[in-house]
Amino acid sequence: MIGFLRGTVAGIGVNTLLLDVSGVGFEINVGAPSFASRLSIGDEVTVYTHMAVREDNISLFGFATGDELHIFKLLISVSGIGPKSAVQIISSMGADDLRFAILTGDAKTISKAPGIGQKMAQTVILELKDKIGDASFGDEGESISAEKGAPVSNDERSEAAEALIALGYSRSEGYRAVKQASADLGEGADANTLLKNALKYLG
Repeated sequence: MIGFLRGTVAGIGVNTLLLDVSGVGFEINVGAPSFASRLSIGDEVTVYTHMAVREDNISLFGFATGDELHIFKLLISVSGIGPKSAVQIISSMGADDLRFAILTGDAKTISKAPGIGQKMAQTVILELKDKIGDASFGDEGESISAEKGAPVSNDERSEAAEALIALGYSRSEGYRAVKQASADLGEGADANTLLKNALKYLG
């Protein structure tokens, strides 16, 4: 099994990356859009990889981070999701947003990914919510509950996030925006201030 490859970018396709590793060219499947779009020929790069072996085909799927690779492996453990679908999901949503959506039970957001309908999105949540790990909402001890899809603590940030959800944003969009606003504003921001600043991220 090839865990990662480090080499020089020799070619960039629509969904593939050709990596020169000591004179050997590895064709790696990457999602579109993906980190490959930020690369140029000649760049030195490390790609975290998964090798998918079938009777008639051997393929490499690549990611910019080990975290993306971890999420990819969890996705392909879900019945009905193959490697190509999984890499497209990650490239369209990002590992963080996908993890957040799973933990908050946000099937609506997941279903927007290529090839994923509402039913499959619900299956992803059901099968992965206990495997995905916590997504931090703020300070230590405050995280998204995988079972309830809500913050463990009920504070100003929770109030602001729930207000966004009431305005029609998805649960993961609401909590993600408030988390960003909280990081910018620091401690002590009230719910109204957090709400106003979170709306800037969603605007």
